[in-house]
Amino acid sequence: MNIFYRPKYQSDTTRFLNELKEKNPQLAGQQVQGRALLWNRTLDRDAQSGFGAARVKQQAYVYQTAK
Repeated sequence: MNIFYRPKYQSDTTRFLNELKEKNPQLAGQQVQGRALLWNRTLDRDAQSGFGAARVKQQAYVYQTAK
């Protein structure tokens, strides 16, 4: 046995997640589907350029009242 051997530490959270993945093997696929609903979208370039053009420049000192 190696004198430098230390058992690998796993937190309670890591153990819980590993057990959850073992019990529900389809969970990874469901995560991908859920992510696709919110994040994996194509951008509308025309809308993005419109948003950029409509931006109002912020004042140098935010809390100063308008002159």
